[in-house]
Amino acid sequence: MRKIIAGLFISLDGVVEAPQNWQFPYYNDQVGQKIAAMAASADTLILGRKTYEEFAAHWSVQGSEVPFADAINGTRKLVASTTLTNLEWQNSTLLGADIPEEIAALKEGVGKNISVSGSPTLVRFLLNKGLLDELHLLVHPLVLGSGQELFPNNASRVHLKLLESTAYKTGVVSSVYAPADPQAELS
Repeated sequence: MRKIIAGLFISLDGVVEAPQNWQFPYYNDQVGQKIAAMAASADTLILGRKTYEEFAAHWSVQGSEVPFADAINGTRKLVASTTLTNLEWQNSTLLGADIPEEIAALKEGVGKNISVSGSPTLVRFLLNKGLLDELHLLVHPLVLGSGQELFPNNASRVHLKLLESTAYKTGVVSSVYAPADPQAELS
């Protein structure tokens, strides 16, 4: 069975919005290797509408000389949106009306993992529907003070278990979580 794995840059205060504006001072080879490993483990990318529009505007015009450009442009992209009707970025398909059913069917299919990049609303949706298998967070050592949070105050309670955690030289902490049974004993 394929896994659905979400990966996000996040600040200490939980902000995931516009990481292109704040994560680069903390980027090093360790962060790059983590991102490359996640990308290599997947052959499909699921994006929410906002992230799709941001990624399409940026990546669709990047040439082969830009790291990750060929990989992301060539990857199958599925878009979870109720408002988009036309997708122009290569290898992009709009998911239908029953997104949970389609994603569950994808997990049963053949292939590598399915990646979710950015798209915090989609990540919360997948967690709440029991469809997300792993949540990879690159926690950056800064407080932004404002911006969209991964889990805003009105978010549903979600129980997670830590699978692994690694601190990088720049202070970024890579943490991998999986959904946990709320009744399971903590040890």
